[in-house]
Amino acid sequence: KHLDRTIEAIKEKGLLAGVALNPATPLSAIEWILSKVDMVLIMSVNPGFGGQKLIPYTVEKVRALKKMIDEKGLKIDIEVDGGVNLENVTEVMDAGANIIVAGSAVFKGDISENVERFLDVLKE
Repeated sequence: KHLDRTIEAIKEKGLLAGVALNPATPLSAIEWILSKVDMVLIMSVNPGFGGQKLIPYTVEKVRALKKMIDEKGLKIDIEVDGGVNLENVTEVMDAGANIIVAGSAVFKGDISENVERFLDVLKE
């Protein structure tokens, strides 16, 4: 009930509300409030430090969340954060994510070049 009241308070201020799930947190933890949020962040690494590799099962979690959202007829953004790079960004987006956080994949090396590479991959 506390989370429910918090989301309602956020919405009453005219703001968007989101929830974040760590890799091991099941989707069932948010199923009852899903219709009240605007965004769900799926952490695809365990939070704590940059440069980690994406945990593969989190892509299936994104896919399951997208299915749950579609079955309920909701419009909710799905954000993925952790280990997203040029090799897996297409898979993550194909699973249903529409907001991507890419830290190390962008900031290691030439930032402009890395951003251009991401844009090239996403145009395909």
